[in-house]
Amino acid sequence: MNRFGQPERSVSVAVWLFLVAGLVFAMVVVGGITRLTGSGLSITEWKPLMGAIPPMNAADWQEAFDKYKAIPQYQLVNAGMSLSEFQGIFWWEWIHRQLGRLIGLAFGLPFLVFLLARHIPLLRRVGLPSLPDRLVWRCLILLVMGGMQGAVGWWMVSSGLQDRVDVAPERLAFHLGLALLIFSALIWTGLEALNGPERSESPSGWTLGAGLLLGLVFVQCLLGALVAGGKAGLVYTDWPLMNGALLAPVDWGQGALAFLHDQALTQFNHRMTAYALMLAVVVYAVQAWRWRLAEGAGASAYVVLAAVMIQAGLGIATLMQAVPVWLGVLHQAGAAVVLAAATVNLWLVMRSRPRRFIAGPRSMGL
Repeated sequence: MNRFGQPERSVSVAVWLFLVAGLVFAMVVVGGITRLTGSGLSITEWKPLMGAIPPMNAADWQEAFDKYKAIPQYQLVNAGMSLSEFQGIFWWEWIHRQLGRLIGLAFGLPFLVFLLARHIPLLRRVGLPSLPDRLVWRCLILLVMGGMQGAVGWWMVSSGLQDRVDVAPERLAFHLGLALLIFSALIWTGLEALNGPERSESPSGWTLGAGLLLGLVFVQCLLGALVAGGKAGLVYTDWPLMNGALLAPVDWGQGALAFLHDQALTQFNHRMTAYALMLAVVVYAVQAWRWRLAEGAGASAYVVLAAVMIQAGLGIATLMQAVPVWLGVLHQAGAAVVLAAATVNLWLVMRSRPRRFIAGPRSMGL
């Protein structure tokens, strides 16, 4: 309890936040399926409330199909698609949007209850936990970010309804990036709720290193989204070279947009950042071992190393197999796992005690 009698930690709040993070992870996975199956443009309207009701009869299905027939993706890519084939892609997008609504309810309703428990004595007497003071504003920000994500999702979809056969890669990257930011923030806030406000001042070098590692993971996720949005994983499927060269020809006539839209350049950037991330995490893990990083923080460094290496292998396999749906989804899920591991690692570093950092390096035994 703090000096005002409010709880400093809450297991119930932590469980709630971790469960919502799990739903966001599911949302990322289903989003990958939606993208890889070409389902994202199958619902051509944004109805935050009424859109929860799918077509209920043959007439409703025909109306939804007719609206899809009016967009370039149908006319240029899926012309001649049957109604049953349309229903196959419709349901993936509908599930994706339903998950978004479910996340909103799963976060918003318990948040309201936890807030009420702070002010209504009866709720406290029956044992309903309340939200610690220090987490209220963080949860409010998360609520706003969740609301923004719905609008960003429609902004992304709308880019593919008129002049394109798919969504704009930069809008896809923004949409995925915001989802992953929410995912990471939920994990961090859940750890804060579970463990209380205690702080230990770890050496700034370790905090900086863990923070830069997390930042590099996040940037790599965004670069992966540009590859996915531009379908760059379907070309230059050899490795370690690109069509026999370090960098395949780039259409520099696009100017700065080449970094967002050119298939060769976006894939090259994703590859090079992957190599940089692998090198960085190896150095970080070796240093964690040499300097006897505190128990939890040390273990998390090795977890991040393992996650990054597995993800790199998945990325290579996904590329060389020309992105089959199951591998593409697994690779996108792996990105979220790596981000989660890097988030927990930074949190643990910031909570570790200085004396465990300064025990000195191990003898390398050489």
